[in-house]
Amino acid sequence: MVRTVAVIGAGPSGLSAVKSCLDEDLHPTCFESSDDLGGLWKFKEVSEPNRASIYRSLTINISKEMMSFSDFPIPADFPNYMHHSKILNYFRMYAEHFKLLQHIRFQVKKKKNCLASNRGKWEVVTEKLDGKEETHVFDAVICCTGHYTYPNLPLRDFPGLDTFQGRYFHSWDYKGPEEMHRKRLVIVGISNSGSDIAVESRKFAEQVYMSTRRGAWVIRQVSDDGIPVDMKYNTRFVHILFQLFPMRFFNWFSEKKLNAMYDHTMYALKPKHRLFSQIPVINDDLPFKILSGAVIIKPNVTEISSSSVFFEDGSVADKVGIFQQHPHPSDFPYLPANTLYKSGHRVGLYKHVFPPTLEHPTLAVVGFIHALGAIMPQAEMQARWAVQVLKGHKKLPSSQAMVKAVEKDTKSMDYIVSKLSPLQVDFVSYMDDLAGEIGARPSLLWLLLTDYMLFKEVLWGPVTAYQYRLTGPGKWDGARQAILTQFQRMFQPLKTRKVEEVNMASSGGLFKLSLTLVAGGAAVYYMHIREPTLLPNLVSKLFPQKM
Repeated sequence: MVRTVAVIGAGPSGLSAVKSCLDEDLHPTCFESSDDLGGLWKFKEVSEPNRASIYRSLTINISKEMMSFSDFPIPADFPNYMHHSKILNYFRMYAEHFKLLQHIRFQVKKKKNCLASNRGKWEVVTEKLDGKEETHVFDAVICCTGHYTYPNLPLRDFPGLDTFQGRYFHSWDYKGPEEMHRKRLVIVGISNSGSDIAVESRKFAEQVYMSTRRGAWVIRQVSDDGIPVDMKYNTRFVHILFQLFPMRFFNWFSEKKLNAMYDHTMYALKPKHRLFSQIPVINDDLPFKILSGAVIIKPNVTEISSSSVFFEDGSVADKVGIFQQHPHPSDFPYLPANTLYKSGHRVGLYKHVFPPTLEHPTLAVVGFIHALGAIMPQAEMQARWAVQVLKGHKKLPSSQAMVKAVEKDTKSMDYIVSKLSPLQVDFVSYMDDLAGEIGARPSLLWLLLTDYMLFKEVLWGPVTAYQYRLTGPGKWDGARQAILTQFQRMFQPLKTRKVEEVNMASSGGLFKLSLTLVAGGAAVYYMHIREPTLLPNLVSKLFPQKM
């Protein structure tokens, strides 16, 4: 029987794993190499080797309600898009509230993990700052080190780099725009972090270029009516529509909506892939910087000389420095060889959590995924399911069945191949899948019959993590109220002066109006004219479960 659990890493994934263990009366010990919790969100002026680093001004592009843990809402007076200092503060509040700190050992390096016996126990060897080693034996291990542990350095593949006399560096070494004063900068690759740094660096730099091999779709954080974009469209109703209609329809309609704001072809941003084939760039300021000439979009780099960068279109950027922001989905060097199953170019984990070929299911991986949504609620859901398996309350399929599931998942991925595509999941589908494993998925039919007010919020409102605390193990009595007041918490930090009140109390009205425009008009036309059988299918999708 599993009693003791080693948790590797004290970032948001590790914190949720420790709490999930405590919820099921397990005894976790969390090992953290840094001097504080928070993982990626712990800002340091000097980057550390093999540790993700953030820049001074970083603000998350996920709204606070969508990133909250399921039983601990972020305070109402916190801004909707939070600076990293606010995020770290929230993690500390979470750890203190649930008494997690006493289970964390800081400044401890993980030297190696070894499977000590065929009974599934794990020997964890750690090293303190003074070099002293300690050996611990645990019944199970939960790895929570994420996929931002090692930088990816594709710049080394470009010919001529060895002759370059300027400075080239990774995003982990960037701390602020002051170091770019009166310099010319080439950013290799377009991503959320790269776009943020391009916009910020232009305040000091002489010129900023962004080189992209395939382009990107750019969306705004502030959506219609001033609502955070994820709260507006990451809803259960929209998710149901995505299951009912062809993806080409949503690609066409959504790309048309984005191009109505700024034509991606005219801005040299239009990618080779469709909108829902890769996570888009979320940035409100980049289009204006392009329009004003502060940032110039360039094609892929072909060659580098002593002081210049050459692009595929024959153009040249002279006297520049080079910056790259590619993350590298890391493996787990502290695990023994052959512990993890490989499926093509991905780490093969059953439902992105359990290695399928181990004899005993006593090793779990939490937070090693990528989605258009916050990692916090997804990692928490992974941890809740993992702990149920470790306790023996839930059973995994046979090793052969899990391997087949991993292989099928690998072949059926709809995303374009990239460094992060092996980790890609659909936020709502994945959360629902894991919640279904532990009996925590909300039943729309039951809510319709018993609590119509809550039903409206769960269907039309954003898929916040509170929905997965309405039932099942870990049920939280405050979940209903957290859902019904999520828009109040969104509005709270905006009430900085008294103005004439606008009736926005009901999120249902907002979503019905917006979704009528986004999906209702075109989608209902498609339903009645092109696919009349979709109407009964919609009903079955709304109510997939029996009472």
